[in-house]
Amino acid sequence: MAKSDHYDVVVIGSGPAGYTAAIYASRAHLNVLVMEGIAAGGQLMITTEVENYPGFPEGVTGPEMMDMFRKQAERFGAELVADNVTKVDFTGGSPHTVWVGKEEIKADAVIIATGADAKWLGLESEERLKNHGISACATCDGFFFTGKEVAVVGGGDTAMEEATYLTRHATKVTIIHRRDEFRASKIMQQRALKNEKIEVIWDSVVDECLGTPETGLTGLKLKNVKTGEVSEFNTGGLFIAIGHKPNTDLFADQLPLDDQGYLVMPNPGNTYTDIPGVFAAGDVRDTVYRQAVTAAGMGCQAAIDAERWLEAQADE
Repeated sequence: MAKSDHYDVVVIGSGPAGYTAAIYASRAHLNVLVMEGIAAGGQLMITTEVENYPGFPEGVTGPEMMDMFRKQAERFGAELVADNVTKVDFTGGSPHTVWVGKEEIKADAVIIATGADAKWLGLESEERLKNHGISACATCDGFFFTGKEVAVVGGGDTAMEEATYLTRHATKVTIIHRRDEFRASKIMQQRALKNEKIEVIWDSVVDECLGTPETGLTGLKLKNVKTGEVSEFNTGGLFIAIGHKPNTDLFADQLPLDDQGYLVMPNPGNTYTDIPGVFAAGDVRDTVYRQAVTAAGMGCQAAIDAERWLEAQADE
């Protein structure tokens, strides 16, 4: 339960964007509530090792990093509640209203930082081996597969980008696709297919991921969707590149979304949404970078934008 029913700023979400927004807004002497959600910390909570975030030369685990972010937000006075926002109403102007169950909270400004979740195959064996050879982010984890042969599942632009990036580290990259042609744009297909390190297995899906958390991923069982034939494929890494789902269901009737569900920003150069006093930061609006450091940067921007917007309202 929140300690008050009215705040200067309510942050919805608790990954790098949400916590950074809370840090900056709290340091600006604003009264800040962070609705962390039941699964506080975002996608980094399932990331075992983060080596590309500045300031951690020896690396850090995702949960450790998020705990530091959280403590820093608390240090500057942000109130944190590990519960889900169940409803919002931005239609009446500021102050806006958010609900946690039946509890109603007013917010002069709202920062949306609910993030996006990678889409997974939904296999039990995949769940068991996440972070043990299976990843959904080549930019985050590709370095750990230097000198290995890896596979990428998918057929869109994301899969082409991931496969092309992985050739910097892996000795061979095999794209596994359920159809006999890619959905990716022609230029992305051409870029991937002309790379001598990339091969393709068509008309196939991953039926099972082989290995244990102790051994890591050792291979895959692949099923040909046309013949039904199942075969084993040896690989030391698997990258799932079938897209992301932004966590925007809560805002579907309040803010414009694109065809993938991402928040549509009137001006991508700032964090203002179409509704005055409502801001958005991080993966909930980012279809390109999806990194912890860029999410944190946008969280900073959102807090500064919110602070300046609130000051302008006070001056009127």
